[in-house]
Amino acid sequence: MSDDLERAARDAVAAADNTRQVEMIAALLAAQQLLNAQQQPQQPAPAPRTEFDTKKWVTLGTLGIAGGLVASLFAVAVAIGAVSVAILALVLRSLWHDIQKGR
Repeated sequence: MSDDLERAARDAVAAADNTRQVEMIAALLAAQQLLNAQQQPQQPAPAPRTEFDTKKWVTLGTLGIAGGLVASLFAVAVAIGAVSVAILALVLRSLWHDIQKGR
């Protein structure tokens, strides 16, 4: 009976040793998983793709055309004013010469 008791005691010690080893292995695996999770670089999320906004582009086009028309009308007004000033200068010059000659 003593041999059976000794064998049971050795088996109990071996089982306890084995359980401790299994716990250590499980802890090591858990630590490795945490380390791998921390070391993996986070990839940036792709930017959300915006849909084509027709109303925005129609508005921009309309404003661009309106701005161009206003600019061209302003240029025509400046040109007409410049021609008017040139004609006025010529008429006044002619009048000045006529006054100087005594006519």
